[in-house]
Amino acid sequence: MSLPLDQQTVLVTGAGRGLGAAIAAAFAGEGANVAVNYRNSRKQAEELVLRLGERAAAFGADVRDGDAIEQMVADVTGRLGAPTTIVHNALADFSFNGDARTKLDVLSWEEVAAHMETGVKGALNLIRAAIPSMRERGFGRIVLIGTNLFQNPVVPYHDYTAAKAALLSLARTAAAELGPLGITVNMVSGGLLRTTDASSATPESVFDLIAANTPLRRVTTPEELADAVLFFASPWARAVTGQNLIVDGGLVFN
Repeated sequence: MSLPLDQQTVLVTGAGRGLGAAIAAAFAGEGANVAVNYRNSRKQAEELVLRLGERAAAFGADVRDGDAIEQMVADVTGRLGAPTTIVHNALADFSFNGDARTKLDVLSWEEVAAHMETGVKGALNLIRAAIPSMRERGFGRIVLIGTNLFQNPVVPYHDYTAAKAALLSLARTAAAELGPLGITVNMVSGGLLRTTDASSATPESVFDLIAANTPLRRVTTPEELADAVLFFASPWARAVTGQNLIVDGGLVFN
């Protein structure tokens, strides 16, 4: 079974700004109902919804809180319809500045756990909340946002990268379990994006270096990565699950 994007309700976490906002806008552009989730970025989320139109709405919830996610999915269902696609983009507070990264000799487990809580626990909470309606429909699309850094740790963001690697493992085991229900689970992994709030601290020289080392000779934009997310939710990906698609202009070959 597959559903055209304009017949879907899509929930995007961390969608008030940056990459999440670009993903939400991409789905809205294809006619989907779009639930814009936010934790702290309420003003940005509400402004985005105004731009996206009447088929979009903002929903505040912390993905680390299972009860809050259950309530949010219920609220989305009441307002826009049961989510057919969930995109887990929410990120723990983080700044991509390699010069200021925490190195191993001072890295605390609490820093790693912060990313695990948002990335992996958040995904688990979302999947659990979405399964009942997806099972009933016999259709569901779950897309997780990863990183190319565990293939190419040019800057060792230990905490962030470890959590994303764990998230990929969850994507694959979830794909194996949920496939018989008609639910696919995939990951889209970008590199450094030009430009989001998280990458705004990145020195311009780093962007130039990355661009020079990609076959396309440029840094990927949030909008370009969002296109790949659309693919996994679309009928064209109906036979694809458990996969990790790298969208970084060819910097990493997978």
